[in-house]
Amino acid sequence: MADVVEALDKFSNYKDSQASRDREMQYELLKKSTTLYVGNLSFYTTEEQIYELFSKCTTPEEGGGIKRIIMGLDRNSRQALQVLTPCGFCFVEYYSHNEALACMRYISGTKLDERIIRCDLDIGYKDGRQFGRGRSGGQVRDEHRQDYDAGRGGWGAQAQAQQEQARRKNREELYSDAQDVPGAVAGGGGDWKEGTNPASSRKRQRSPDDDGDEMRDVSGSIADKRCC
Repeated sequence: MADVVEALDKFSNYKDSQASRDREMQYELLKKSTTLYVGNLSFYTTEEQIYELFSKCTTPEEGGGIKRIIMGLDRNSRQALQVLTPCGFCFVEYYSHNEALACMRYISGTKLDERIIRCDLDIGYKDGRQFGRGRSGGQVRDEHRQDYDAGRGGWGAQAQAQQEQARRKNREELYSDAQDVPGAVAGGGGDWKEGTNPASSRKRQRSPDDDGDEMRDVSGSIADKRCC
């Protein structure tokens, strides 16, 4: 029967590419681990929601419980927005291995914020692992995602880049067509700055007769004032 039903607390084959330990050493660490890695979270899931769900299998009366929660963060958001934003994963540290094992066994595969979350034992959190490793600052899985996921920022990073490139190309074609229209200034008004604005070139030049007409108008207005 054990060969038919897969154990719920089975370790995954994931190996941290930045860890220098081999798989045998990693397996020994996982057998004593008190840390869970939680994936497929919504960007909008809060630390309070995670605490409420992942504390259901703990035993605080026996000195256990959640030690801390480390939210996964977008690496580039602190530079662009000056605010660290979540990017869909977290680490949950417990006081005992049995609590971490129980939570992985019973909570992995359940729904949180209408998303099926995934849990796995982790060899232990180290500073720096809270940041996404994708080029856009988030997780690598969101770099290549081609579907629209409102809970994880919409389209994947590469799909967003392709859409932005298409919009930029459309704008360039639109302005390129506008430059062929007489009098258009889609090129940034360079002709106006150089004093060769087509509108100004069509203005009628002054003639000596214009000066005579102006003098007659002035003298006529003075004569009218004197008569009054």
